[in-house]
Amino acid sequence: MSNSPVTAQAKGAGRVSAEQNSAVGEQPSVKRKKAAKGSTVKPVKAPTENAAATEPTAPSAEPTTKSAKRTAESAKPTAGTAEAAAKPAAKPESHLAMVRRARRINRELAEVYPYAHPELDFRNPFELLVATVLSAQTTDLRVNQTTPAVFAKYPTPEDMAAAVPEELEEAIRPTGFFRAKAKSLIGLSTALRDRFDGEVPGNLDDLVSLPGVGRKTANVVLGNAFGVPGLTVDTHFGRLVRRWKWTEQEDPEKVEAEIAAIFPKSEWTMLSHRVIFHGRRICHSRKPACGACPIAHLCPSYGEGETDPEKARKLLKYEMGGYPGQRLSPPADYPGKPAPARVE
Repeated sequence: MSNSPVTAQAKGAGRVSAEQNSAVGEQPSVKRKKAAKGSTVKPVKAPTENAAATEPTAPSAEPTTKSAKRTAESAKPTAGTAEAAAKPAAKPESHLAMVRRARRINRELAEVYPYAHPELDFRNPFELLVATVLSAQTTDLRVNQTTPAVFAKYPTPEDMAAAVPEELEEAIRPTGFFRAKAKSLIGLSTALRDRFDGEVPGNLDDLVSLPGVGRKTANVVLGNAFGVPGLTVDTHFGRLVRRWKWTEQEDPEKVEAEIAAIFPKSEWTMLSHRVIFHGRRICHSRKPACGACPIAHLCPSYGEGETDPEKARKLLKYEMGGYPGQRLSPPADYPGKPAPARVE
């Protein structure tokens, strides 16, 4: 190899470009180098990263502005290259793995909430049906504070079917949307009186045929008044099963179908209670208490809420935070305090 000034200059250019390309985000410098006096050899292009240490063996044409730009762009690392090289992308969770994780979450929630139960006060299927209709767009606590006077005045479907609409509206006013709810209650009570001999039916098809009764209300009644397994897909349930990546569906009936395929039928009613309990107490809509969540290690959405344990504990509600529950007469094994009877 010749020791001419031109050759030595080309070697130096290769070494400089290699150093420049070693820095993330740094572009190789593409400058025209002045040829030695009397030489007809044109300066070489700045080498790309793969060719930085290679000595040019033949003269090349002078780079144009466009070619220099292309060379610079090709040598510039793309965003995320370093991270991708250091941390391989995680494989997507298989359906079988998701099912196993979902069932483990259910088992662990059963340990956290062994006392999970419907949070509406009721003494018979009719009272549960009425309370569930009233619970739309309000809290179970507000319903429980309202229904004692309602059930005292209208204890049976026959009594409620004969109610004066304005009087029933006034009785249920604290629950909101009282006109629409009064219409539904009078309608379903009339249907129970005329079509079912004043008895609440114990099957899904008959229940959803009643005015104001959908699948969610029907499943609440079936699961808790008749012991027939059902999934209660309310706002809490839908939000959590999507956070846990059990489903991507938004429509309640599609959510119900997909979750029903994951769990044995015998688990449906209690699964509903556990998920709803968790959504009300820890996994809130706007600010989940991630740092105080007992199933955080199984949650793919961990970090959406407060992760600091001390701050997260301050977000806990009901018995988990040391406050009263929603029922005025909770089950005997409920660890929290009964709700206040006064409507605030």
